[in-house]
Amino acid sequence: MKLSEIKTILSQSKTIAFQLPNGDLVPAHFHVTEVGLVDKHFIDCGGTIRKEQKVNFQLWDADDYDHRLHPEKLVQIIELSEKVLGIPDLEIEVEYQGETIGKYGLEHDGTNFLLTTKMTDCLAKDKCGIPAQKPKIRLSQLQTQASACTPGSGCC
Repeated sequence: MKLSEIKTILSQSKTIAFQLPNGDLVPAHFHVTEVGLVDKHFIDCGGTIRKEQKVNFQLWDADDYDHRLHPEKLVQIIELSEKVLGIPDLEIEVEYQGETIGKYGLEHDGTNFLLTTKMTDCLAKDKCGIPAQKPKIRLSQLQTQASACTPGSGCC
């Protein structure tokens, strides 16, 4: 989800709820402790230099049960961050404390903001000798194809 998308959703919302991949909700007394611009400049295992930019939200909850972050307040925080930090309309990555700091993608299901899982990946599979994933074929498809063979067609 991009920054412009979350602002649009927030402008039409009365409350904010974030849902973890396991279905649990982030406690309602969470705070967005950071909105930032993260630049990542790196070299992959194949020797290609890469750059990546994301907007980062950090969610935090503590024992402050008396305060709730309202949608209009989060929009104000986002707009201040855009202005002061020069943040463009980029994809959002969310940090949230589990056993360690977890990084999540962000989607919306019409009610809640969904923290989606992220996976590591090799960005240079061709240079690392990692074969392309084999296509999964259903046996039922093979039977259909086999029944279409006729003697002398060259398919068998």
